[in-house]
Amino acid sequence: MVGKLIGFFVENPPRTLVLLSAATLLTVYIFQYGFGYQPCQLCYYQRYPYFAVIGLGLIVMIMQSQGGNPGVVSFLFSLMVLALLLDAGIAIFHMGVEQRWWEGLTTCSSPIISGISIEETLKALNPIPIVRCDVPAWTLFGISMAGYNIPVALGLAGFGVWGKLTGRI
Repeated sequence: MVGKLIGFFVENPPRTLVLLSAATLLTVYIFQYGFGYQPCQLCYYQRYPYFAVIGLGLIVMIMQSQGGNPGVVSFLFSLMVLALLLDAGIAIFHMGVEQRWWEGLTTCSSPIISGISIEETLKALNPIPIVRCDVPAWTLFGISMAGYNIPVALGLAGFGVWGKLTGRI
């Protein structure tokens, strides 16, 4: 059973990166919408590379299934790995901001309000908390979500590199 599960992930690196990227995004959305932890701007930035990995991965899988150009497939897969490395870099930056190792963004984030008048908007803005990038919304063992995202993104990127080096892509 375990061998089949490992084989499922190892045999198709693009599929694995798509599934694990989707699982990562699902996790942060559960934290946001299920438990009410509002993301800061850097949290949002860390999501974008995962979306890129999913989109590129779906294209790669379609191309593989239809006998697409192996050079293009390899290039797109390399972009997936680069997106994960970029994500790890954003997470490292975010963790550094949280630890006060360096200054973060000068912008803050809050939920978007649309479809209401200016007066209603001003009234609605009063109770909205500003989500700061230098204050972790959640930690476990003193490590924030940005801190946990670093090994996740690096691990996925490393798996992608392994996939390329072993000729699985």
